[in-house]
Amino acid sequence: MGAIPVQRETITRACDAPAPGNECAQTRTVLPGSPLSPGSARTLVRAALDDWASSGLPGTEHLSERLLDDAVVAVSELVTNAVVHAGTEVELSCRLEEDGALLVEVLDHHPSRAPRDGELEAPYETPEYGRGLRLVSRLAESWGVTYRTGAKTVWARLPAEDPVPLRDDIEAYAEERALERGLRVAEILAPEPPPLSNPLERGYPHRAERERDWLNRGALSFLAEASDLLAGQLDENLVAALAGQLIVPRLADWCAVWLEDEVAGRWGYARSGDGDSGGGWAVDGIAGTGPRLARVWHGSENLIEELRRALEKEPPLPPDNHRTGPVAYPWPGDALGRRQEHGTALAYRLIAGGHPLGTLVIGRADLLRFPDEVTGLVEDLSRRVALAIGAARQYARQATISRVLQRGLLPGAVAEIPGVASALVYEPCDKGGPSGDFYDLFPARDGRWCFAIGDVQGKGPEAAVVIGIARPWLRLLAREGYRVSDVLDRLNQLLLDDATEAADAAARALVGPAAPGDGPQTRFLSLLYGELTPFEGGIRCTLASAGHPLPLLLGADGEVHTAAQPQTLLGVVEDATYTSETFELRSGDTLLCVTDGVTERRSGTRQFDDGDGLATALAGCTGLNAQLIAERIRRLVHEFGGRPPEDDLALLVLQAE
Repeated sequence: MGAIPVQRETITRACDAPAPGNECAQTRTVLPGSPLSPGSARTLVRAALDDWASSGLPGTEHLSERLLDDAVVAVSELVTNAVVHAGTEVELSCRLEEDGALLVEVLDHHPSRAPRDGELEAPYETPEYGRGLRLVSRLAESWGVTYRTGAKTVWARLPAEDPVPLRDDIEAYAEERALERGLRVAEILAPEPPPLSNPLERGYPHRAERERDWLNRGALSFLAEASDLLAGQLDENLVAALAGQLIVPRLADWCAVWLEDEVAGRWGYARSGDGDSGGGWAVDGIAGTGPRLARVWHGSENLIEELRRALEKEPPLPPDNHRTGPVAYPWPGDALGRRQEHGTALAYRLIAGGHPLGTLVIGRADLLRFPDEVTGLVEDLSRRVALAIGAARQYARQATISRVLQRGLLPGAVAEIPGVASALVYEPCDKGGPSGDFYDLFPARDGRWCFAIGDVQGKGPEAAVVIGIARPWLRLLAREGYRVSDVLDRLNQLLLDDATEAADAAARALVGPAAPGDGPQTRFLSLLYGELTPFEGGIRCTLASAGHPLPLLLGADGEVHTAAQPQTLLGVVEDATYTSETFELRSGDTLLCVTDGVTERRSGTRQFDDGDGLATALAGCTGLNAQLIAERIRRLVHEFGGRPPEDDLALLVLQAE
């Protein structure tokens, strides 16, 4: 990378403003100097580029998944650098140029501290600082530093075209874009060994000497940064691919990773000694499906497929104990050709939390025995690979549970009401768990349609219990003909009875002991519930709000007013009595229902609904249809705060046609 390009006198291209009258895709935000800021920055950039892609602004036609990935990596590294080494508030800005290049600036208020550059040390020497700027320099077309009074800005210009051509072997196996980006990072961490001074020199002693030098100087740094890379992955196949790229060619000529499912890991294999297993490695006659060969990596691409076919015939059979290795593995000489007919291969069991997850096998040609330094380093790396696979599987299990819960908590489809156009925005803040917000829109008896939008205090299993009770009971009571106020009366009592407490305790048992103060308040529910009855000339609406943000009614003339009275939360007061309001929606009238993720969206000390902000925003939607109103309110809420939303967001628009 060379010396850091620094500019002290002039303003860089990244700071240029667009020409007057030319609107451009850009975003700015201020982040605190905290460890949470890089994650917020990544989320903001993803959301901004997604919005730009549908905006039609100049340059957006060049947006691609590759540029999005590069932008997220560059922003993450630059913000991390500013947080760690400056420790001040950070200002982030991104702007898209007409040629599709993305300009990223990260400003901090500690100009005396220059950005840390991990490549200023000697090759293979353990770096004192991280390699974030080295990675940015690989991704960026140009980058630099601009100093001003009291501030320092590190900027990078990411081109529309990929500045780092990927190796052929990466392209051959990068079926997923995430894998492609991860392998690029792995290649930076574990580069190709330096070339031999004599091209004819192939003896093992020379390679061992050079290898020992690298192990003594850079192995600890390699292991630490490889650990960070692996720990950030949430897909076990990607972990396996990254492991192979980290090991080859630095530590071995080839590498393979087998993965076991939990059932096969316990019962799917024949034990060594059960029949003729050829020394414990051949698997003819094994019960069950056996391990899955997830990834094969070789320094020479044209040998990968042949090596894969040979290895698939001879998967490693785990020993009875949970020893992590290394254990000798048969050399697949027939698959590697005459030049690599002989060599040594070792197998390492991948074990995390006492559970076998798979096996990592490495091989090197023309070698009778791996050096102890290599076997020890690979064993350390294999433990980290196992932990990453275990974490990825745990995440996958939780994500599956969450998807199942979410499908049960929300309607499969929103009913279409005659004479009413509807639009819905639903954005859970936590993608990995059940949201506290829910909605419903369904037909009832006698030509009535009912709608609900609610917010449970809490998230996760506790929220799922309350929503799992409230939503089906709303439908049942509505279809039994109960009035709006009576439905709320009965639902309030339901949330207070002993059966609900038992269900709540069962859900809490899934996540461990209750925290101090974590009690019945987790069953509080704010709810806006109503029914619609079409009649000639309009729609009759009856609704009630229980501790929920009040609905707003937008008339065809642009006038906005609230459409309900505030009442007590559900699940708080025994024998509470609720009332409802009835009004008519004429052609062009619009009813807006939201959760507090909209009204309480924060920007510093201000909230979105301060000074009737939501009513003002709705008044600006006069003349728009339901879908456009929903999208405009959503966009205004996102743009109000510099950071990504920290609460679930849901809004429902109902418009009389």
